[in-house]
Amino acid sequence: MLKFVAATVWIIAASVGAVHYAYQSGSAAPAVEAEASIFGGLDYVKSDVISIPILREGEVYGYFLTRLVFTAEQKKLAQLTIPVQAILVDELYTHLYGNPQIDFSRRNPMDLNQFREDIRTAINGRVGNDLIHEVMVEQLEFLTKAEIRERNATGGWGEAAQAAPEPTPPAASGHH
Repeated sequence: MLKFVAATVWIIAASVGAVHYAYQSGSAAPAVEAEASIFGGLDYVKSDVISIPILREGEVYGYFLTRLVFTAEQKKLAQLTIPVQAILVDELYTHLYGNPQIDFSRRNPMDLNQFREDIRTAINGRVGNDLIHEVMVEQLEFLTKAEIRERNATGGWGEAAQAAPEPTPPAASGHH
């Protein structure tokens, strides 16, 4: 009978200890949601090629071509009622036409870091939230109308145009 009482006391002590441990670990501060970073939690969103005509003296001088990639939190992207691509294009137009210091006719180097930061800040300001974490440039070109005509005439539109095989005429068959 002494063994039975000792076993009962041991079971009660073990149960009380387990309940106490569970209560202590369960009441710990809830884990703070990890901040989104480049290592996870962010979506990588690639824009289409965006072509913006650049005017000079009332005529189209050339075209600013860009393809941007940005990182944003999936939850915040899902909450937008306007497609983020539309906001991005509008902010690019606003930035390029609203900054007279950007003059492609002079072919001055562009401060790319400032350009990315300006676009990120403008979009975040427009949506009233830190939606865009980073803007990356995949393509950035300025082509005058003359350069576009030359590329069209020579077929010099990059690796894809150079790698494309010449079309071959259909083989002549002996049937007429």
